[in-house]
Amino acid sequence: MASIARLSLLRVTTIPSLSSLFSYSIPSFFNLQPNYKVSSTRSRFITSSMASDSKESPSNNPGLHTTPDEATRGYFMQQTMYRIKDPKISLDFYSGVLGMSLLKRLDFPELKFSLYFMGYEDTSSAPINPVERTAWTFGQKATIELTHNWGTEIDPEFKGYHNGNSEPRGFGHIGLTVDDTYKACERFERLGVEFVKKPDDGKMKGIAFIKDPDGYWIEIFDTKTIGNVTGAAA
Repeated sequence: MASIARLSLLRVTTIPSLSSLFSYSIPSFFNLQPNYKVSSTRSRFITSSMASDSKESPSNNPGLHTTPDEATRGYFMQQTMYRIKDPKISLDFYSGVLGMSLLKRLDFPELKFSLYFMGYEDTSSAPINPVERTAWTFGQKATIELTHNWGTEIDPEFKGYHNGNSEPRGFGHIGLTVDDTYKACERFERLGVEFVKKPDDGKMKGIAFIKDPDGYWIEIFDTKTIGNVTGAAA
């Protein structure tokens, strides 16, 4: 388990992010205005090219491989990991507020850290055997791996982890599909969840951003409106 071994490094790695999107003028991304100029000739070329090919075609995306290497058959996105200060608070948020289940917990006493894999899978179908349940968990898609380095929750000197949305930027957020963005956000508000952006803030209506207990950003959207919301960029 090479990926787990890497987690034994007790480090507060600055995981940067896309925070420039939300410097509370609900920035350029939400305004959907490019910050560069394109010549009329170049613009006509792009328009013409787009008309004949979709934005997702190789001709419009240099470097894109549309036929995956046969060696990658069976690959899939399994987890996103970030570090948390207090598992009690984080587990309450991800299960109670977001409705996820704890798929598997792994403890490493000699290295003094624990991993909590959260997701939307039906755990009633999970194997009872602990080793088999670990394998089952690693076979699920799009899980969140919460890493707790023991002691951070009681350390008064611990200042928390970098969420990526201030300098140096890099990592930005995870995204969560809900049935109705506005109803979900009304519930989040009642539960005291901290918002970065409410659905009607800025020019891009219908998309929200909230924070988890460690300050990581979570984008909230629904499939009924996301197409219209991003229509100008499509």
